[in-house]
Amino acid sequence: MRIDDGAKREILARADIGEVIGAYVSLRKRGNDLVGLCPFHGEKSPSFHVHPDRGFFKCFGCGVGGDVLTFLQKQENVGFQDALRILGKRYGVELQDEDPRAARARNEREAIYHANDVARAWFHAMLRDERAGAGARAYCERRGITAATVEAFSLGFAPDRWDGLVTELRRNDVDLALAAKAGLLKPSERGGFYDFYRGRLMIPTLATTGETIAFGGRALGDQEPKYLNTSTTPVYTKGRYLFALNVARRAAAKEDSAIVVEGYLDCIALHQAGFANAVAALGTAFTPEQARELRKVASRAVLCYDADAAGIDAALKSIDVLSAEGVSAWALRIPEGKDPDEFVRRNGADAFAALLAKPLAATQVKLDAEIDRRRGQVEPSKLASWAEETIQRLAPTAERDNWRVYVAGRLGLEPADLRAKGQFSAGVLKTVLAFNPRGSRHVNIDKTAWRAFEREVIAIVLDEPSLLGEYADRILPERFESPELRRVWGTLRSHARSLVQPSDVRAVFAGDDDAAATLASLSGVVRLADTEERRAKLDRVVARFARDDAERRYRELGERIDRLFEAGEPVPTDLRAQHAALAAELKG
Repeated sequence: MRIDDGAKREILARADIGEVIGAYVSLRKRGNDLVGLCPFHGEKSPSFHVHPDRGFFKCFGCGVGGDVLTFLQKQENVGFQDALRILGKRYGVELQDEDPRAARARNEREAIYHANDVARAWFHAMLRDERAGAGARAYCERRGITAATVEAFSLGFAPDRWDGLVTELRRNDVDLALAAKAGLLKPSERGGFYDFYRGRLMIPTLATTGETIAFGGRALGDQEPKYLNTSTTPVYTKGRYLFALNVARRAAAKEDSAIVVEGYLDCIALHQAGFANAVAALGTAFTPEQARELRKVASRAVLCYDADAAGIDAALKSIDVLSAEGVSAWALRIPEGKDPDEFVRRNGADAFAALLAKPLAATQVKLDAEIDRRRGQVEPSKLASWAEETIQRLAPTAERDNWRVYVAGRLGLEPADLRAKGQFSAGVLKTVLAFNPRGSRHVNIDKTAWRAFEREVIAIVLDEPSLLGEYADRILPERFESPELRRVWGTLRSHARSLVQPSDVRAVFAGDDDAAATLASLSGVVRLADTEERRAKLDRVVARFARDDAERRYRELGERIDRLFEAGEPVPTDLRAQHAALAAELKG
């Protein structure tokens, strides 16, 4: 099949590669180029470059590169012709298809998109209708769904009629057979079609490119099933898409993190409460396709799950899938068996934000679940062996000894005994165990994240050097564990008063190739909108460094106490008091 060469040239001439890729990837200006995190592989530092002047992109991490059509083919998982059509539609260039079969398939997809759009508009109008939508609006009020949220998510109502949507589709010249193929109608045994959704709150799912691809219908009363969802259609495959990713991707990219919930209304409630990076897996087990879609906008996912057996199982499966696709998985247990929607309505956004600030590491969720299930059924030593496999698979190397101590505490074993079996490194047991006492259920250990904080400090100053004067004395070089970052920060502090523009920073390191390379790797690490956001981030980093300092002092005092105890010497009262005070501070 061939498409007219003139149309191809016209499309490529009109297409702005920076604009097209910027709709999928958060890009930052760097000289004449645009830079961001690669959507095709997991990475922490941006190595994905777009060259608008030359019309191509290149990732120096995974090696992928090409023009705007190459990008769309990979991003949307489409062929060359479909990529051309996406661009043609965007830039107003009409393409004629010479392959009849391909033309029929494309026309069918476009007709289904149109049918879905007609249905979405009609459902929305029915919800706003004074008489027809009164019951559905009352339901929204009971659920705390505001009028603004109804508009933002284009919520609707399917009246309890057999032919309401049928009539509307006919009025808009929609092929009813195609509407049935889209999941909107059902064929009648007597001929013709009838409405599939009746008496339900309608929640549309949109692709990131804006097309309406599916619906979920929520029962307003005791109807069964509670939800009716679109099955597989020519434009929708269950398990490939995430609900609300079209509206959440900007916030998720900005925070490099997404909140993942199970259902539509949980997701909508979080958006309404201000958590704009929430998405929903739509009740399915999280799939590799969904994980890859998520990874395109964020490298971190926080899973909200119920504390019951089904919720834990879902979280465990999702953790495995996300981890396999390079997404850092965390988990949030909602107290008292509540779902996120109910929790936010009863306790407010601040309470949810407090939960979100202390997620459980994927390693802990997996360890806790297996220990709770198998305790009493197998020997603790066997459980410890299984736990070691989980630790090796999920935990960064720098954290593994801490997790082994945690396992020992959960199983009632002595860490020294496990160390003898080769499961622990020497020199970490007593102080770590003292800080994570046996039976502790929440561990906050993340050495990798700690290094990320160091990088973010310098990245923020690169974006806005004038902030350096405010924080130069609050963040000392010795707090940096990375020697190179410590050196760079020390140099920046010594020039704090003279640095105003990013170019001033580059001038300071002119001729220092190592520092220049470090600064280049940090460009785009943070994506903060303004001075207020940058200052808030730096304040959090200052608090984090202060806690690091307190933990170091706590460990040092613990080691002194251990040495005195082992030597049979008395431990001074003031030393114990300092140690206890630091323990209380760190647990507070």
